[in-house]
Amino acid sequence: MVKNVMETVMNQIEVITISQFKATCLAVLDNVKRTGRPIIVTRHGKPIAIIDSPPPPKKQESWLGSFKSKGKIVGDILAPVVPEDAWHALNE
Repeated sequence: MVKNVMETVMNQIEVITISQFKATCLAVLDNVKRTGRPIIVTRHGKPIAIIDSPPPPKKQESWLGSFKSKGKIVGDILAPVVPEDAWHALNE
């Protein structure tokens, strides 16, 4: 059963030998990236690797509103941090 499934998969997906892969590695990787179809690499007729495209990058959430309800207002946010007599601009 497993052998039949493997043969079916290998008939649907392009299969290359390890020596072919070694000789044309960059072209094979470009082909997989361009077509999105995986390639099975074999050694002595047995599969040893599957070359497949990575999953699409995870879409990042917008940073806008990311700190909503994370902060806490403590004290008066409108009053100056230091007293007015400490301001050099007012002393002139």
